Amino acid sequence: MFDIIGRRYWFFALSLLVIVPGIIALAIWGVPLSIDYTGGTLLELQFGQTVSITQVREVYTAHGYGDSTVQTSGANIAIIRSKELPADQKQAIVADLEKLYGPSTKLSDETVGPAVGKEVAVRALGAVALAALGILLYITFSFRRVEHAFRYGVAAIIAMIHDILVVVGIAAILGKVLGWEVDALFLTALLTVVGFSVHDTIVVFDRIRENSGIYRKEAYETVVNHSVVQTLDRSINTQLTVMLTLLALAMFGGVTIQHFVIILLIGVFSGTYSSIFNAAALLVVWENREWNTWFRRKPATAAS
Repeated sequence: MFDIIGRRYWFFALSLLVIVPGIIALAIWGVPLSIDYTGGTLLELQFGQTVSITQVREVYTAHGYGDSTVQTSGANIAIIRSKELPADQKQAIVADLEKLYGPSTKLSDETVGPAVGKEVAVRALGAVALAALGILLYITFSFRRVEHAFRYGVAAIIAMIHDILVVVGIAAILGKVLGWEVDALFLTALLTVVGFSVHDTIVVFDRIRENSGIYRKEAYETVVNHSVVQTLDRSINTQLTVMLTLLALAMFGGVTIQHFVIILLIGVFSGTYSSIFNAAALLVVWENREWNTWFRRKPATAAS
């Protein structure tokens, strides 16, 4: 049998190896916010010719909007996010683009105020906090017949926070390296990741609850490890199905949802990892109160 729980500190270290750089990136660079939160103009134009991202950016720079984000969808659709454009500036930019690529069709023209973006962000944070509280109460109630039911809820929340830190940290790194921005779809992806993470964790915890009654004479660490191994195939197969679907969407779904899908991919993978290798292991750490020995010096070996 695989001794997953016995190697728990290796898996904890691997999680830290991913989370710590993300936290550092978040502290140094922050998360690049899109116009959904900062306010601005989203313009989506379709031309009859192939569009160059560099040329479109040059046109915006010439008009004083050099910090705009330019993407393409297909060969002839330009998607530009910029600071709020006055009507005359917008007309002038579109006119310059039409000189390069011919007549355009305006597919989208939206202006978002920063107040709206702030309200969305606050509500999203409130939704995550409310979800965490609901998860804690639900798991504690569902596992009320198991000793220390509250621990299961706390461990699930810690695993969920692990996945949130992974996703937000990687978003900060990708924002600096690739220029990706955090938009409203990012929050949708984050909340979806929370759901996947908790769902998979509950599956593992439920098996621990069943086996605690079957293997009463076994050590708690053995019961937990046996439960994790039993659910390993199911967890991997379920999440692999989701990840293959998301991978197909990332490759062929178009640029407009590419960032959203990739964030989901990262989050689903992290959720599977934390459910299998972290959440259940935390229960063992708590049961053994292992933090009492983390900083204790080993006694010196007696001289022979």
